[in-house]
Amino acid sequence: MRPGAAALQAVIIDLDGTMLDTVPDFEAALNGMRAEFGLAPIDQATIKPLVGKGSEKLVRGALLLDWDATRVEAAYEEAMAGYQRHYLAINGQRSTLYDGVIEGLQDMRAQGLRLVCVTNKPVAFTLPLLEQKGLAPYFERVFGGDSFAKKKPDPMPMLGACAAFDLAPSRVVAIGDSSNDAESARAAGCFVLTVPYGYNHGRPVQEIKSDGIVGSLLEAARLIGAHNASANQLST
Repeated sequence: MRPGAAALQAVIIDLDGTMLDTVPDFEAALNGMRAEFGLAPIDQATIKPLVGKGSEKLVRGALLLDWDATRVEAAYEEAMAGYQRHYLAINGQRSTLYDGVIEGLQDMRAQGLRLVCVTNKPVAFTLPLLEQKGLAPYFERVFGGDSFAKKKPDPMPMLGACAAFDLAPSRVVAIGDSSNDAESARAAGCFVLTVPYGYNHGRPVQEIKSDGIVGSLLEAARLIGAHNASANQLST
């Protein structure tokens, strides 16, 4: 965190690639959809760079591997309906928690930090997934890719989350795995921490302009705690 900054009061946390490895779920749902069009299965390595910009781009990206843009647009509505059907049938069954997620959330809550999940995943997918993985109780609010008129990397979701808590962005830190999260947070005026184990559209996390790379949410919680201890000491 930047020296001299005020104590942080809330944390905005991404979902896919930050708290959960959801690519195995995407693999099953996308390949179920692709099979309906007679397309061959794609593997997780192909899917990972497509993750993070919402279901619309994910579905289009999975079809653009085989078809031109005109054909993709012609089939898009049917493809999205198929993808959603397959995803809802397996949502969470193959996804796994990253190390340190529960411990990090517990530590943040113990510090009195307010938590909000902001993801580009649709709310209808997000809420049952958080419940299934035991994450829902830690979050006061949850916003998905369809909660606002614009998705990350636009600052709107971050600003909306800050407004929901009635907090200035300068008192909020966002944690994510991709440039989407960092760009959205920075444009909103929030701090941003990145984790190195997620997707980031297939690009190295070191390319992201952030306030630090943390190995886990638990490491993030400890960093926030140390920052707030220093900030509170300076203010007294």
